[in-house]
Amino acid sequence: MIKIKVPATSANIGVGFDCLGLAVNLYAVVQFEDSSSPLEINGCPKKYQNKNNLIYQAFVAAADFLQQPVPNLKITIDSQVPVSRGLGSSATCIVAGLMGANNWFKANLSQEQLLDLATRIEGHPDNVTPAIYGNMSASFIDDNDDVCSAHFKISSKLHFLALIPDYSISTEKARQILPKEMSYQTAIYQIGHALVLAKALENGDFPLIQKAIIDKMHEPFRKQLIPDYEEVQNICLNENSLCYISGSGSTLMAITDKKDQAQEILKAIKKSFPKWEAHHLQVDTQGAHAIV
Repeated sequence: MIKIKVPATSANIGVGFDCLGLAVNLYAVVQFEDSSSPLEINGCPKKYQNKNNLIYQAFVAAADFLQQPVPNLKITIDSQVPVSRGLGSSATCIVAGLMGANNWFKANLSQEQLLDLATRIEGHPDNVTPAIYGNMSASFIDDNDDVCSAHFKISSKLHFLALIPDYSISTEKARQILPKEMSYQTAIYQIGHALVLAKALENGDFPLIQKAIIDKMHEPFRKQLIPDYEEVQNICLNENSLCYISGSGSTLMAITDKKDQAQEILKAIKKSFPKWEAHHLQVDTQGAHAIV
């Protein structure tokens, strides 16, 4: 029996569109065992209990890469990561499947190899990178289709709050709503702000984070898909805090450097949106790993 634990992730972080991602301490734990039937999957909706399951597909992709036969498998899923809410649910599935196979076949694939395989399946590295490495990652795909990444430790002064609506947003719609072109002026704005934001998060410089995180590339458009965006933003601003759209939404991630402000935001969210989930989170520093 093999157990893999993978953290949820929050991508973009405002100005880091499609390149920055943060691992947080909501987890998917996936267990792999021998089975008497070709495939048995528990712990997810019935429509995913088949060969189209993303965890299984990633396991098969790793087995093919390693030139190993796919065994009869029993997969048991215990996940805290909500689906289609902008917290990297697909990345957790992909990374769990790949690492499950890596441990099953005792292959000793490196994190770099796992990242390459995960990116091929996911299509982009912004969520799978922090899921594998933990902490915050910046990543891109170079001209040779290799994934390049850098990693940042986030200051322990900062508090992160996942504010999770009771509705999802289609990633496809979130892509479609974006403009097709961007000016050089906006590109320069994004690059400068993203570079400063990464260092400010590392240092815990909250006033600088507040200035650097303001996005012009995707949030002005995607917020139209989140009907409660303005109200949540005002709740955070009233506590001298901030929020950004996690991934393509619908989750809004709040950041503050004061514990009491974090608690006040949680209270206000639970009062205004009683059907929402709200979690006071820490940054995951370990990344995906096998549980012995």
